[in-house]
Amino acid sequence: MTTRCGVVAVLGAPNAGKSTLVNALVGQKVAIVSAKAQTTRARLMGIALADEAQMLLLDTPGIFAPGRRLDRAMVKAAWEGAEDADRLLVVIDSAAKTGGKVAQLVDGLAERREPKILVLNKVDLADKNALLALATDFHARLKPEAVFMVSAATGDGVADLKAHLAAAMPEGPWHFPEDQLTDATDRMVAAELTREQLYLQLHAELPYSAAVVTEKWEERPDGSAAIHQQILIERDSQKGIVVGKGGARLKAIGSAAREAIAEHLGRKVHLYLHVKVAPKWSEDRGLYEDIGLDWAD
Repeated sequence: MTTRCGVVAVLGAPNAGKSTLVNALVGQKVAIVSAKAQTTRARLMGIALADEAQMLLLDTPGIFAPGRRLDRAMVKAAWEGAEDADRLLVVIDSAAKTGGKVAQLVDGLAERREPKILVLNKVDLADKNALLALATDFHARLKPEAVFMVSAATGDGVADLKAHLAAAMPEGPWHFPEDQLTDATDRMVAAELTREQLYLQLHAELPYSAAVVTEKWEERPDGSAAIHQQILIERDSQKGIVVGKGGARLKAIGSAAREAIAEHLGRKVHLYLHVKVAPKWSEDRGLYEDIGLDWAD
């Protein structure tokens, strides 16, 4: 039996559906998703299997023009994820306006030496007449080895893409056990699942600059886990938004996050959330390691 294993960097603009696509390729949820752009912050690896191939899918933050240190760290993580990958999966939101910034991103990726695959995502929402023109334009710019039209949300076209990736992986031993789906630690996944609930439940009310850190993790004799997390926000006015009237919003966030974490761990979870106002949390070097990012100058 000849096994294959390789690295696939999933790149694109914010909100192109990269995390949803990684989840679809893995077959289970390993990356958090929301309608909020730039939900993904750090490089997270999803591990997909097909035939005798293991694909190490690097779900990278969206590439955009960075301003703050946090933004620079996220963009740095995206570009570093592309280095020496066996394939670059360039994901485009085919239902959105693909103006100058997206074209500029594609042109920048075209200069890289790694083999590239163009994925037009969200085709279920796209204008069919414009889709072919979009594919023709970006094919000419990127010169990929293949083009796939998919809907990561519905699963349309994902199986064909996965089969192509599996065949493209170089021969070699698998890097991870068959039942491992991600390289993220349970502490990191727990924090991400709580952050996902912040975005899902608060929508536009919560600014992008919020973070969740798992501060303490206790294994209890009954097999359950007691997890203490801190939600970091930048201004006092945001605390009331997160906590809600009489603590109702924070309770709802905690309840949903606890269920998601328990499902991930496969056991009972006790989740304790604390909201802290930390105006300069994004300048705290130690927190970057906690959320899976390198410090950016």
